[in-house]
Amino acid sequence: EQSKKRCAGLKNVQAHEFIREMDLAYAAADVVVSRAGAMSISELCLVARPSVFVPSPNVSEDHQTKNAMALVSKQAALLVKDTEAKERLGDVVSTLMKNDEQRIFLANAIGAMAQNNAAERIVEEVKKLVPSEAEALAN
Repeated sequence: EQSKKRCAGLKNVQAHEFIREMDLAYAAADVVVSRAGAMSISELCLVARPSVFVPSPNVSEDHQTKNAMALVSKQAALLVKDTEAKERLGDVVSTLMKNDEQRIFLANAIGAMAQNNAAERIVEEVKKLVPSEAEALAN
């Protein structure tokens, strides 16, 4: 709610508490500001959107920072610490929005990290761990 109020007067900026049709939101976005959960990161890699991550400080073992740093270290995303977001996030996003070259670079870099067909790959790995029906009957 606070984010919506802060963004109310800004041109071309939208803040949402929850979005049901993320595919449409990603398609419309020039830049995405997001927490750094594993699913969010994997989605952003697949849609190749320039991203600024603000890892949540309220997760175990600071795993969102680790997730974000996997991309930041490869120059595939930007990071703003939660404690610095009020002071820095607006400037970081504004600067990125004015820099077409950096947005294109980030989009290409994050897109290169996408894991296509992840569900199929997971199923194949699980199959390797589970004995086949014939093996189970023989034992």
